[in-house]
Amino acid sequence: MKRPLRLLAGLVVLLALFSVLAVAGTAQAQAQEEKPNFVVIMADDLGYADLSCYGNTDFDTPNLDQMAAEGMRFTDFHSSGPVCSPTRAGLMTGRYQQRAGVDGVIYASPQQNRHHGLFPEEVTFPELLRDGGGYATAMTGKWHLGYEPRFNPVNHGFEYFRGYVSGNVCYQSHFDRMGILDWWKGAEIANEPGYSTHLITQHALEFLKAQKGSDKPFCLYVAHEAPHSPWQGPEDPAIRAEGRANDDIQRAYREMVQEMDKGVGKILAELKASGLDRNTVVFFFSDNGGTPTREGANAPLNGFKGSLWEGGHRVPMIAWWPGKIPAGVDNESLSITLDIMPTLLDLAGVEAPEGHHLDGQSLAPLLLKGETFQDRRLFWGYGERAAMRHGPWKLVMNFDAEGKNEKKAKKNGKNRVPATALFNLADDLSEQHDLAAQYAERTAAMSESITAWREDVKTGATAQPE
Repeated sequence: MKRPLRLLAGLVVLLALFSVLAVAGTAQAQAQEEKPNFVVIMADDLGYADLSCYGNTDFDTPNLDQMAAEGMRFTDFHSSGPVCSPTRAGLMTGRYQQRAGVDGVIYASPQQNRHHGLFPEEVTFPELLRDGGGYATAMTGKWHLGYEPRFNPVNHGFEYFRGYVSGNVCYQSHFDRMGILDWWKGAEIANEPGYSTHLITQHALEFLKAQKGSDKPFCLYVAHEAPHSPWQGPEDPAIRAEGRANDDIQRAYREMVQEMDKGVGKILAELKASGLDRNTVVFFFSDNGGTPTREGANAPLNGFKGSLWEGGHRVPMIAWWPGKIPAGVDNESLSITLDIMPTLLDLAGVEAPEGHHLDGQSLAPLLLKGETFQDRRLFWGYGERAAMRHGPWKLVMNFDAEGKNEKKAKKNGKNRVPATALFNLADDLSEQHDLAAQYAERTAAMSESITAWREDVKTGATAQPE
């Protein structure tokens, strides 16, 4: 009788153990269910019509098309700046980038402003999610918010960083345009062989796989280099290390976008395979419009990267959260990259510091309840140019209409900004018909708003070192 009793006792112990493990597993699932995970994916210089789900007929982007089919596609979404560094500063802080003193490109050249950057004192979303929400935070890819160690992503709330800090690197050798090696592991240079797009995806996947079994929510920022120059497909040789140039831009550009698309597909597949997809919000968008010197597409928009026409800052954006965000929906709400930070904080239940004003608004009501923004006003500024949206109305202004900036702009054709021009984008998305004279009162009111905004973002702005 002793042996059956021992077996029975062992069975009871095993059942109790299984019960404990089941409860622990349920607790872990509930803990992760309370706070959603986040994956924020940013393309670099991707034009509004560069994805096939946004009208590209030259080549396909099947994974991003599938993401749009399973999620929400935004058609009036904008970067907060028309070039790289400003938009990234706005994304990190949820505030107009002028407040952080990053209103232009941070260049690699020491003769320009290589010593500028996003100061650690700025409040960023990875910092708040890590400290206020218990999130594991990671970044892979392009930073472009400061070259000095004090500006490194690990000093802005990211616990893990693999990528580069400049505006672009050779996709194969990882040298920046000054010939300086720029591939990091945390705050240390740590080069590794591989095509940058592949490495950015690889490290993102490694981070995601490491989250399996963790009871901590996570926030992963994937900042792709593609399709920014230099024009290199995955089989093209190193350029800066060997002094070679690529003449087949069209072919390389197509491969650059499609390799990024494959990487997005791998990230979504990993989330599905690990069962994290139902509690992970994924955003995909570009940092600005496409450039005028390559084979990408902004049509039907006017202008390119660097301009304040729609082609400079209206970008593709897709939001994906299976079971929460309705599938196959187009959203026409006026929105901007500044909205990403307040959205993440809102969904995570994390508060910004008391008295700290965010310029963006949470997209959660749009994503989950089908609501829209009412009577929204947005602003853009770059150099002496500025723009404002109020509903369908857009005003563009040049505060240096007779100076050197305007003379230089004349060489760029459609990028030329008049002293003041008003457009109704509902009827004139390509910004071809100036209505400023016809709607003088509206023009005057919006001009006053732009002037007031320019003064507001300068007040208390972070000063960059001379």
